[in-house]
Amino acid sequence: MATGIQAVILGVIIGTLGAIVYSLRVLVLMERRIARLDAHVETLVKTILEEEDEILEEEEEIEDMLEDHVE
Repeated sequence: MATGIQAVILGVIIGTLGAIVYSLRVLVLMERRIARLDAHVETLVKTILEEEDEILEEEEEIEDMLEDHVE
């Protein structure tokens, strides 16, 4: 009878280890997805900052033109 109990315990241990390995696999896949998402967000932010710089330069040019026109 002890052999049957040992087999059950061994099965539980192996099942638990399998669940841990599967969970780690899922976590790695999620981390990769988040890393890709982060890269996309970073690219988007860089694009927005470049456009913002262009807008600020245009605003300065317009203000200079208005100052020259008023004087």
